[in-house]
Amino acid sequence: MAKWLKTSSPGVRYREHPTRKHGILPDRYYSIYYKVDRHQTEEALGWASEGWTQEKAATQRHELKSSAKKGGPRTLKETRAIADAALDFEAMVNEIWEKELQHKKSGSQTKRLLQKDVLPFWGNRKVADIKRRDIVQLLDRIKERAPVTANRVHGALTRLFNFAAERGVLEDSPCTRIRKAPEKGRSRVLTDNEIRLLWDALALDNMAMDIYRASKLALKMILLTGQRPGEVCGMTWDELDGSTWNIPAARMKNKEAHTVPLCSMTLEVMEQARLLSDGSAFVFKSSHLEDGPITTRSLAKGVLRHWQEIGIEEPFTPHDLRRTLRTRLAELGVSDVIAERVLGHKLQGVLAVYNRHDYDKEKRQALTMWEGRLRRIVGLEQAPSGKIVNLRW
Repeated sequence: MAKWLKTSSPGVRYREHPTRKHGILPDRYYSIYYKVDRHQTEEALGWASEGWTQEKAATQRHELKSSAKKGGPRTLKETRAIADAALDFEAMVNEIWEKELQHKKSGSQTKRLLQKDVLPFWGNRKVADIKRRDIVQLLDRIKERAPVTANRVHGALTRLFNFAAERGVLEDSPCTRIRKAPEKGRSRVLTDNEIRLLWDALALDNMAMDIYRASKLALKMILLTGQRPGEVCGMTWDELDGSTWNIPAARMKNKEAHTVPLCSMTLEVMEQARLLSDGSAFVFKSSHLEDGPITTRSLAKGVLRHWQEIGIEEPFTPHDLRRTLRTRLAELGVSDVIAERVLGHKLQGVLAVYNRHDYDKEKRQALTMWEGRLRRIVGLEQAPSGKIVNLRW
């Protein structure tokens, strides 16, 4: 460790580091020291490469001594504490976005939750003034209209207040010892009749069902392949290789590349999508984003607006179509291992370590079986020649 060296300025010293700057150049670290309540106090300032000089350090020390004489903060720690106490909730949201959330895949969603469900109530409140009771009351208010959203907001607030504690804004997070409400896992699976009604509603020539045409095809794609709505919405033509869809690791929830076999009905959906994509890089082109894809949000809204009009008696979401496929694969006798690989789930435990088989052949067989079952459900018939007779699309 380098020795501290005094400067010609009282109460200012530094130490040299031979290679800190860019790993090859020397740098100098400054600190100031003085007495507070008759005790010697020293506080670090920073590196010369960050803008600190002997003169700047001496000025900082002089300002603190002047502040102490006037009854103000006597140390840098006290100065920061006062600034942190004045930090409002909106500023804290902006800080966690800049330092952390913008670098995370789910960061935008967390920020959106805070902006929509918390900022309208706490935007101008000081972070240090927000107590556990305030958080509980806010979550109770959200829970009345959206229990699951309340849990998501709870998670976002927990991370924000932990971040504030890590940054020295708070001594501890007020979110501790607040329980999340139990969530009941979704179990919605569409019946044969519901699948039939939905398939009819998603026909491109069904003008009575006012759902965006690309969204209709995307919903079919989820039901046919069992892939996540986000993966389907973001699908690009570059990801297609003949009758295989190669989803890159960056777009997968588990960060592993995934191959999806495309069977005859799915390939027909692709051809219909090509006619609608108008040269876009995305298979399911947005109606309002310039060369952008449709979004999971718009897909969910389309279902939410029209599920009763379709003739279905119980609400469902696009993700429920994925669960429907998984359930039907089990009914068809497809093994759990193959069905999970169809969905893009990782194998668990020892299987994940030792079983490196890609299951491409087995996945194609499983989805071919599902297409056969789906044809019978929706009323498509197979001609003797082996060609699919398209009764309605």
